[in-house]
Amino acid sequence: MNRIVSLALLASSFLSVFGQERRAGPQAPAANSPAAEAENAPPAVEKLVKSQHSLRVGGTGLNYTATAGTLVLKREDGKARATIFFVSYALDDADKAVRPLTFAFNGGPGSSSVWLHMGALGPRRVAIPADGSAPAPPYQIVDNEDTSLKFTDLVFIDPVSTGFSRAAPGENSSQFHGYDADLEEVADFIRLYLTRFDRWLSPKFLAGESYGTTRAAGLSEYLLHQDGIYLNGISLISSVLNFETIRFSPGHDLPYILYLPTYTAAAWYHKKLPSDLQNGKLENAIEQSRRFAADEYTLALIKGDKLSTAEGADLAKKLARLTGLRAEYITQSNFRVPPNRYYKELLRGERRTIGRYDDRLEGIDLDAAGSEPEYDASYAAVQGAFTAAFNDYVHNELKYETEIPYEVLTGKVQPWSYAKQQNQYLNVSEPLRQAMTQNPALRVLSMNGYYDMATPFFATEYVVSHMGLDPSLTGHITFDYCDAGHMLYTRKTCRDELAKAMSNMYSAASAK
Repeated sequence: MNRIVSLALLASSFLSVFGQERRAGPQAPAANSPAAEAENAPPAVEKLVKSQHSLRVGGTGLNYTATAGTLVLKREDGKARATIFFVSYALDDADKAVRPLTFAFNGGPGSSSVWLHMGALGPRRVAIPADGSAPAPPYQIVDNEDTSLKFTDLVFIDPVSTGFSRAAPGENSSQFHGYDADLEEVADFIRLYLTRFDRWLSPKFLAGESYGTTRAAGLSEYLLHQDGIYLNGISLISSVLNFETIRFSPGHDLPYILYLPTYTAAAWYHKKLPSDLQNGKLENAIEQSRRFAADEYTLALIKGDKLSTAEGADLAKKLARLTGLRAEYITQSNFRVPPNRYYKELLRGERRTIGRYDDRLEGIDLDAAGSEPEYDASYAAVQGAFTAAFNDYVHNELKYETEIPYEVLTGKVQPWSYAKQQNQYLNVSEPLRQAMTQNPALRVLSMNGYYDMATPFFATEYVVSHMGLDPSLTGHITFDYCDAGHMLYTRKTCRDELAKAMSNMYSAASAK
C-alpha cells in the first residue's frame, strides 16, 4: 500500500546511554532487526500441502485443488536465499495450455496477499456487510461468488518478511526490501513456479493492489527482459504508478491537483457540497471537480505567491464549493490542503474523522482540535476480520501448519530501498509502456475506487495519459470505477464490478 502505513518502527540495533556504549564486545541484535531475523529464521525448506475443494458459483460447480506451501529461492551455487509462502488454486481437469494463470499480490510495501486473496479473488472470502462497513467479531468465512477462479487459476504470493515468507537462515532480510530487489525476488518465484507446476504455456496474468500495482507494472518489463516471460494481461487495482502524484512536499503542487476530485467525492458522500452538486449524481460532481482541477486550480497554483488577493479569494470560494471545507480554512492553508488534514477537517464539526483507505468510513478521536486523525478508521474496519479469517482458513481448511506468525501488514520491511531511484520519483509507467510496446498483446485493466484517498483515481488517469503510449495501444488499457475505497472489493457492488471487468479483460487478452 505504497509505504502508506507504518505499523511499527524498526528497533535500533545498538544500545547506548547519552551516546556512549555501556557494554563492551559483541551485542545481541535488536529483536526486529534484519540481523535478528537472520539468526532466528526458520529452516529454508519446501513444504506443499494440497487439498481438494468444490464451489458452486451461479449454478456452476467448480472442483479445484488448493496448494498452500513454500518454494525456496536459491542462488546459482544452490545456497538458499529465501522461503516464499504462497497459496494457489487450480481448476481440476483443465487444459494448462489454455487455462489462464494469475499471480496476485498486495503492496505496502510490507503487505501480505491476504487482502486480494480473502477479499476479492480467492474462492473463499471474509464475510463483510454489503456496504463495506466494519463486520463485528467473531468473523466468518464464506464462499466467494465473485471468485476469479471462474476464469483463471490463481497464485497468491507473499514477498519476503510478509505472510509466512522469510529470508533463509544466515541471510539478511533487508536485501529483499527495496523496489529492484523485490522485482527480482517475485520474478524468481514466478519463474520457479512456472517450472515446478508445468505452466510455461499457460496464458499469464498479474493482479496487484496498491504498491502491488507498482510491482506489477515493474514486473511487466522485468519478466520480459530477464526471463522472456510475456504477459497476457495485468489487473491494476487502486493504482500508484508514479510516486510524484502522491508525494506532498513544499513546492510540489501536482498532488493537490490530482487529489481534488477525491475530496469532492468524500464531500458528496458526507453531504457537505452545495445543493446543486449535492443533489446530482456523484459522477457529475466529480466531473466538475476534474475540470476545475485541470484548468483553474492548476493555473492558480502555477502563479504561486504572485496570486493576487482577489484571485485568492475567488480560488478559495471555488475550492470550498468542491471540497466541503471553509473558504477561510483553505486560504489559511495557502490553497493546499494535504490529505491527512482533510481527513480531520471535513467532519470536525461532528467530532468525526474520515478514513484514508475509504473516506466513507468515520472515526472518533479523543479531541476534535488536532490536525490529523488518531487512526485510520477504514483500516481498523478490516484489520481484525482479515487477520482472524486467514489464520483460521490456512489452518482448518488448507491444513497448512506452522508456528511462525502470519505477517499481514508489517513495518519490518522498512526502510524500503529506492537506491536506484535516488533524486527522482519512482515512475513505473515507463516500464509498463515498454512492456506494452514490445508485447502488443498485453492488456491492462485499471480498477479505481472514487473514495480512495491512498491512490486517487485522477492520479492514475493523469499518469496513463502521460505514458507516451502509441495510439495503436491506448485501447489496450481499460478504466473502470466504483463507489468504494482503496479495498474496493469490500463493497459488494464493487466486488461484482471487479469480477466482471476482470473477466472481460481476460477474454480479450486470451483471444487468439
